[in-house]
Amino acid sequence: MNIPNAITFSRLLGIPFLLYGLNNPTVQARWICLGIFLVCALTDWLDGYLARKLNQITDLGKFLDPLVDKLLVLAPLLSLIQLQQIPAYAVFIILGRELAIAGWRVNQTTISGANIWGKLKTVSQIIAIALLIAPLPNTWYLSAIIAFWISVVMTVISGVIYLLPTTSK
Repeated sequence: MNIPNAITFSRLLGIPFLLYGLNNPTVQARWICLGIFLVCALTDWLDGYLARKLNQITDLGKFLDPLVDKLLVLAPLLSLIQLQQIPAYAVFIILGRELAIAGWRVNQTTISGANIWGKLKTVSQIIAIALLIAPLPNTWYLSAIIAFWISVVMTVISGVIYLLPTTSK
């Protein structure tokens, strides 16, 4: 396992702490969860950067990175449903897209990396989740919900674009 893949795998270690902390809805726990989430999100950028810089792009990395991304996004979203901050049906839309893409990828002979729409989707999800996790004043709630719905829309758009046939295939 190379360094970028090890960094990708290490993101999984933050998820149990994130889930535990979100189950304890104190202000301090929410700030800690925000820190954990943002560190994990930054390692998503770091592993991709190192894979390209060190010329260590692998099929394992192309498979593992989006899988870990999905877990890192869905884990806090499920907690936020439990805390009644977001509707379950919206998270179901995100989950449905992720399962559809994962199922589609299984039948592909080569694994492609994320396109710009997939990257925008991930960034929008990270921003929305960070705003929803952060114990911000109530005046920020509308901004957090708008960011969340933008991420849902970006998730759907990126899924449709990913599945559309292209001339290069």
